[in-house]
This record gives sequence, C-alpha cells and structure tokens, in this order.
Amino acid sequence: MALALPAWRHLAAVTAASGWGYQVYYDDIERVSALAKDDRSNLYVTQEYRNGNGTLLKLPADGSVFQVMQGLSKPDGLLAYRGGIAISQEGGNLPVLWMHADKTTSLLIGQGVEQLASDGRYLYAIEDQASGRLLRFDPHSGKTVILRDGLNEAEAITACPDGRLFYAEKKRGWVKRLNEDGVDETVWSGLNEPGYLLCTEEGLWASEDATHMARLLLLDNTGTEHVVLGHLRSPQTLLRVAPRHYLLAEQGRDRILELNRS
Repeated sequence: MALALPAWRHLAAVTAASGWGYQVYYDDIERVSALAKDDRSNLYVTQEYRNGNGTLLKLPADGSVFQVMQGLSKPDGLLAYRGGIAISQEGGNLPVLWMHADKTTSLLIGQGVEQLASDGRYLYAIEDQASGRLLRFDPHSGKTVILRDGLNEAEAITACPDGRLFYAEKKRGWVKRLNEDGVDETVWSGLNEPGYLLCTEEGLWASEDATHMARLLLLDNTGTEHVVLGHLRSPQTLLRVAPRHYLLAEQGRDRILELNRS
C-alpha cells in the first residue's frame, strides 16, 4: 500500500472541471516552460535547461519546430512585448532579453527573473529568490525601478486588462494585489506553490508548480475559486489564445495542453 499511493499520484490522468475540456496540443517538448504568441500568431516555447543550455523554440501552425535561440539559462518567462518577444532567465544575475526586428537586445538585469508582465506602458519582472524583488522597467527612459523587495520566492506577476497588478509568493502560497500606497492586499491564499498568474476577463488564474497533484485554478470575478484542471505535473505558463481558449505548458509531462470552455 505504501508504494501504491506514489504510483497513483504519478500516473493519475488530468481531470477537467464540468464545462471545460482539454487535449494534448503538442507533445515531446522536454522541460517546456514559457509560452507566448507574436503578432503573427507564431507560438514561441522555452525549454528550461540550466547553465546556458536553455532554448527558445518557434512552433508555426504547420506543426514544424525551429530553434531560434540557444545559450539561455533557465528561460522561464516569455511575453509578447512591443512588437517582439521578451525573454527572462532564472539561472542567475542575467538580462531580460528582447527579440525584435531580427535582433536581440537587453532590457534590464535581474537575479533569477521568472514571469514577465506589461500593462501597456511598463514591463514588470519578478525574481524567484529568498529575498526577491519586483522590478518595473520603463522602455522610454531605460530605467528600472524596484517596486518591492524582500519577497519570498515570488515567481509570478500579471497585469489585468484594467491595469491592476497581482503577484504570487510561491512558498507562502498566496497572491497579492500591488497597491500604490505600498500596502499590498492578499486576495488569494492556501495555494500549493503558485508559479504562474494570468488575469483575463474571466478572473485571476494560477497554476501550481508542484511535481504531483498540481492544479490550474481560476478565481472568478465573484471571488469563487474553481479547480479547472487537476492531477497536473508541474504546470507552468497559461497562455490565452482566444476567448475561453488557452494553452498550458505541463512541464512534468513534457507537453502543451489545449484548454477550452464549452
């Protein structure tokens, strides 16, 4: 019996909430982590290897795969940004890169940067450290401002369509709203290692970066929590591709899931 439970946790199939369906969108992408689509609807995917072994892949709609960048260290964040793609690296004191117009430039330097977000004006980056920071980069002045520090493994940051900003601290299992007065409000707690956030018209989404029994959760606009997918293994980025249509990187199974609401 002692061996049965771990085996069940490892092999249990993904479950979906009523009204939601999923299928495998792309399989066999080792260490799949971050997802983003450019303004031509090309899908970009990172492989989160350490020590300069990480890659950025391009997956056109025809099913082909192209490696467009290598030499990355734990690329864990992608964002469609100012006509290009911004790329974070968690593997040390490394630049956030911006790939655009057939060139790549550095935007800011961070220590263990994970998720990226933008409110249409600024770029936000959050550091996964024992005492991490939330950074704001101004593309017009080139300056970086520290908005928060002393965060405990803060992996996730998201900007809502109405401009609100939320961030998560993984070890504390909570999500907070960033407030201008410096007193941030806890809006969600009791999560199991929240590693990614996304804010849409449906509410606030969170994926749990746990090895087994992880969930994809939705906190809707009434404040009700929904377990949309269960029995996931290390889910990472959730990408909205159309209303009620999402892609989810499931790193623990080396695949991307397609999620639809009926």
